[in-house]
Amino acid sequence: MLPTTATASAPPPPPAAGAGTGASASSPGEPHDALLLALGHMRLRDLLACARACRGLRDAVAGDPLLWRRLTVGPPLSHRITDEALLALTDRAGGRLRSLHLLGCPRVSDDGLLRVVQRNPDVTELFVPRCSGLTADGLVKIIQFLHERKGNLSHVRLHGICKMTNHHLDVIKSLICRSSQQDAQALYYSHRVHEVLNTDDSRPIDVDVCPLCRNVRLVFDCTRKDCREVKDSWTRCRGCFFCVARCETCGRCIDLEELGETGLACSDFLCMDCWLKLPKCCTCNRPYCERHSNLKEKLSPSGQFTCQECTAYATSLESLGNSY
Repeated sequence: MLPTTATASAPPPPPAAGAGTGASASSPGEPHDALLLALGHMRLRDLLACARACRGLRDAVAGDPLLWRRLTVGPPLSHRITDEALLALTDRAGGRLRSLHLLGCPRVSDDGLLRVVQRNPDVTELFVPRCSGLTADGLVKIIQFLHERKGNLSHVRLHGICKMTNHHLDVIKSLICRSSQQDAQALYYSHRVHEVLNTDDSRPIDVDVCPLCRNVRLVFDCTRKDCREVKDSWTRCRGCFFCVARCETCGRCIDLEELGETGLACSDFLCMDCWLKLPKCCTCNRPYCERHSNLKEKLSPSGQFTCQECTAYATSLESLGNSY
C-alpha cells in the first residue's frame, strides 16, 4: 500500500530550465551544435546527404561558404557531375573557392571548368586527373586565365589528360606560381599513385616528360639502392609505367628475365624478393599480389588457396567429363 504522501499517478516535477543540458542546447527539432561542427569534415557525398535530412541542416550546408572553399568530387559522384552541377556547387563558395579536386569526372568540359574559375579566380589547387572531358589546350587556357587574374595557382594534377605535349607542359610550368617551384622530387611507384586519382606529393605538377618514350605521363624513380647510386643505371630505369616494369609491392624496376620467373595469378608485376614472400596457388604455384589477395578461392585455415584461373579450368574439365 502506498504511503499517504505519494500518489501513483503524479508525474515527476519538470527539470529546471537549462538544467543538465546547458544554456547553449539546440532547440527541439534543430540539429545539434556538434553535428554542425562536423559538417566541415565531411566528404561531398555525406555533406549533400545531410542537406536532405532536415531544414536546419539544409540551411547550414547551403549558407556557410567556408564549407565549400575546398571541393573534392570523387567516386561515386565523379561520373555523375556535369558542368551545370559543378557550377552550382562551386557557387556556394561565394567566389572564395581555393581548392578544386575533380577526380575522374568525364562529363566536365573545358568550358564548364573555365566558367568555374572565372567566378573563383583565387583557386590555388586545381586537380583534374583522369577527367577525359578536358583537353590540354583547354587547361592551358584555364591556367592562363588564373595566372593573369591572381597568379596564385600553385599545384595542378594533370595525370590522364589526353594529348598533353611537351609544349603544353612547358607553358603550364611557366604559369604556375613561382613560390611553389621546387627542386625535382622523386616519385616512387605504387598502384595507389598510378591508379588512384589524387596523389599526396607536394610537387607543383604531377606529370613530367618520360625520358624513354618522351610522352607526358607520371614518371617514376626506382627504389632499388643500386639504381639510385649508379647514375647511368638510374637514368635507364626512370620512366613511366608503360616503359619500365615495376614491382607492385616495393616499386623497384624489374628486368625481362625476372619477369619470366615471377608469374602472378593477377595482372600485376612483382620482383623476386616480394614474389618469394607470398603464398602460392596449390595448383599453379603462382601468388596473388596484396592488392588482389581477395581473389583467392577455396582458402583454407592454413592459408592454402586456389587461384581463379585454376578453379575455372578444373570446373571446365569436370563439366566436360560429365558430358560424356
